[in-house]
Amino acid sequence: MKKTVNIVGAGIAGLATAIRLAARDYRVTVFERSNVPGGKLGSIPWEGFRWDTGPSLFTLPDLVEELFLLAGTEMKTFIRYQKLDLITRYFYEDGKILNAYGDPQLFAEEAERVMGEPAGNVRKYLDHSREIYELTSDIFIFNRFFRMGTFLSQKFLKAFLRAWKLDSMVTMHDANARRFRSPHLVQLFDRYATYNGSDPYRAPGTLNIISHLEHNLGAFFPEQGMYSLALGMKEVADQMGVVFHFNQPVEKVAMQRREASGVVVNGEIHPSDLVVSDMDIFYLYRDLLEDGAFPVKHFRKERSTSALIFYWAIDAEFPGLELHNILFSDDYREEFRYLRNKKAIYRDPTVYLFISSKMVRGDAPAGKENWYVMINVPENLGQDWDSLIEQSRKNILNKMGRILGTEIEPLILKEFVADPRTIEATTSSHRGSLYGNSSNSRTAAFSRHPNFLRKYRGLYFVGGSVHPGGGIPLCLASAKIVDQQIT
Repeated sequence: MKKTVNIVGAGIAGLATAIRLAARDYRVTVFERSNVPGGKLGSIPWEGFRWDTGPSLFTLPDLVEELFLLAGTEMKTFIRYQKLDLITRYFYEDGKILNAYGDPQLFAEEAERVMGEPAGNVRKYLDHSREIYELTSDIFIFNRFFRMGTFLSQKFLKAFLRAWKLDSMVTMHDANARRFRSPHLVQLFDRYATYNGSDPYRAPGTLNIISHLEHNLGAFFPEQGMYSLALGMKEVADQMGVVFHFNQPVEKVAMQRREASGVVVNGEIHPSDLVVSDMDIFYLYRDLLEDGAFPVKHFRKERSTSALIFYWAIDAEFPGLELHNILFSDDYREEFRYLRNKKAIYRDPTVYLFISSKMVRGDAPAGKENWYVMINVPENLGQDWDSLIEQSRKNILNKMGRILGTEIEPLILKEFVADPRTIEATTSSHRGSLYGNSSNSRTAAFSRHPNFLRKYRGLYFVGGSVHPGGGIPLCLASAKIVDQQIT
């Protein structure tokens, strides 16, 4: 008789877990509170426009390819993607524009041409980030980190003996500042702290491995946009016999003597041998577990940042913009000081502009573009968000007009807005934080919530609020770790 598993949530980690366990002949049922799969990976349509609503950069595609191979098929049957020749175009307040090419050598040469930074410095930096990744990834990202066997492995010993190379005792900013002459390049690489909602002036330099994923391994983009990842994974899960129940929020995890025995939906128990939760760990403890064992110490830790996102239908095309664009703040340190100390938004925030219609022509009508305009903001602590949003919108429009040389507001045909309140409401992310707890300490990687606990037998945890962290690659890694743990 097949073993059964109930999965709470159809986010990217829940979908990956469903595929993995179905491939092992489990009978898999997924309960999702929303009416669509994907979690933070969503989509907004409007009169010929379409916006991806969540993650917008695709790295480590092998993690997705692996899921389709486990299902006995190929990813290209469901999702096609391509490597980006130009990853990001960076705009600085002094008028400099830097193209971050996908080829590391071209990128290094561009940095030398535009910023005067010796190309060799950039190559050495990327080689160093590769070395950190190779020393740490199998321990901290793709492994059951909380097992004693991890610390007794040859890989851990190798990393331990080379700990001085990991930059764990300095901040990302300090590590970058000592490797580059150009403050523009320092700012560029400091930005990678925001990929998990952290602060480059406090997060450990080890996190500079993030740039390796993008610049050495490559950045990619699905031909039909980011949301096609969720749709493709859902389709292959359907073909494997996974059963999905949408608009069906789980009310409780049924427990018998501290062993998961199913889930409660609409007052009815759905029994199963195992339960996997792909929901924010805060709400799992608060709402779904009845024993009161709320890990207060864990939830007192600093939360990651949230986001303020404007989705604009633009009545024009901008040939000077790319798929991914960054308009940097005039004072990066001050921007993060506002986020950290004031829980507010700096007057000149760094703006991320993502235009999927540059690659997916069907995402906007001819002669128009779909703009996803995002800034980092603090988690929701009850701030006056309406006022913050109104002022930030003015600041963003002023900044864009100044840098792009065009007044943007008259071009906006339609606007949708996401802020920490709506992010929390729609994705059950505690306080609207995008990545669970922040990584703003040397011990953060060691203190994320594990993927399983001995006191809850048969209950497993995946997704961005647990080990190894947030973002598509790490969510997929959490599913792989749980797959390895389930015997």
